[in-house]
Amino acid sequence: MESAWREHSRHALATLVRLLGDFDLAEEALHDAFRAALEQWPAQGVPGNPYSWLVSAGRFKAIDQIRRRRRYDLDDGRIAERVAAADGDPAEAEIDAVGDDRLRLVFTCCHPVLAPEARVALTLREVCGLATEEIARAFLVPVPTLAQRIVRAKAKLRQARVGYQVPGHAELPARLASVLQVVYLVFNEGHSASAGAQAVRHDLVEEAIRLGRLLVALLPEPEAVGLLALMLLHASRRHARIGADGALVLLPDQDRGRWDRALIDEGLALVRLALRARPPRSYALQAAIAAVHAEAATAEATDWPQIVALYDLLLRVDPSPVVALNRAVAVAERDGPAPALALVDDLLAEGALAGYHLAHATRAELLRRLDRTDEARAAYQRALRLVRQLPERAFLSDRLAALP
Repeated sequence: MESAWREHSRHALATLVRLLGDFDLAEEALHDAFRAALEQWPAQGVPGNPYSWLVSAGRFKAIDQIRRRRRYDLDDGRIAERVAAADGDPAEAEIDAVGDDRLRLVFTCCHPVLAPEARVALTLREVCGLATEEIARAFLVPVPTLAQRIVRAKAKLRQARVGYQVPGHAELPARLASVLQVVYLVFNEGHSASAGAQAVRHDLVEEAIRLGRLLVALLPEPEAVGLLALMLLHASRRHARIGADGALVLLPDQDRGRWDRALIDEGLALVRLALRARPPRSYALQAAIAAVHAEAATAEATDWPQIVALYDLLLRVDPSPVVALNRAVAVAERDGPAPALALVDDLLAEGALAGYHLAHATRAELLRRLDRTDEARAAYQRALRLVRQLPERAFLSDRLAALP
């Protein structure tokens, strides 16, 4: 049963949400269906198509549940009649050309009527199946707060009468961008947690990659392919990023023998596919930068001129202060710390990165390399006042203590 839950529960839930038009009713129906499976499968054997069996059982359990309610209101009656009247196997019914209930659910959870933090929470809960407690722990918010966030998100979708469907071609680029943004937010929180005791949350990394694979399988748009490539290439290094003592290990110091070659090979193949789109888009270019790192046998062999050139393209496609900061880091490796420091100082003067600890940590490192020790010390101290993740705090404290 555990295997059946892991393999079929999210797909069955997505179909029940589509059939019933209500998250809570669909979740209740799914749990009722699994209770029935627990009673019947040990004696009768696992059905040939467990997903269809669960959807069918959940459908009829939902009808029973609606009819048993003391207050049998008009809306519930209409749902029950509609679901009961559905012909054939409802699990096989498709209502649009893209045709997958999981994809509909992803787009629903990432609908623009919801705030970004609500989209992330609802996606992790309904699409990935994470418990409310797990999501609250990942984002360091109290469980009641996270639970209320999910409840309000569902209510807002009901009030806005958001349909459970993949948007049409006219809407798709903007809506897909929102979905990809949520998936990347989940990945980033796992790959480099914004706060807390852990630098890497492997469960979030794996959930984001699973979502990315699902999107590419169902909707192989170049940006979806590029995002999956980017996540795979970053994830390939995650076990080398943390030392045996839990300390952060910077890219030049990582044991490249610990990088996951299977993820790298898959990521490189997807990068090549994503870069066929003209002009190349943001995730494809970010993945291309990660690919240059992945292909370097040693840190010294890294092709920094190519990385700077890719950042130049990325700044044209998707300009942001963080991209500009990352380019400055690459410039430091290509041209030395002095020109890079000038770039970082300009970015900090503009103000957008004033509260970003990595901007001050980068400045501190460049000043250290230029032997401007007092200024480096002040920059490390500024970064330490802003950082919220404990491994990063320990890393910056060590760098500060190592100054002469």
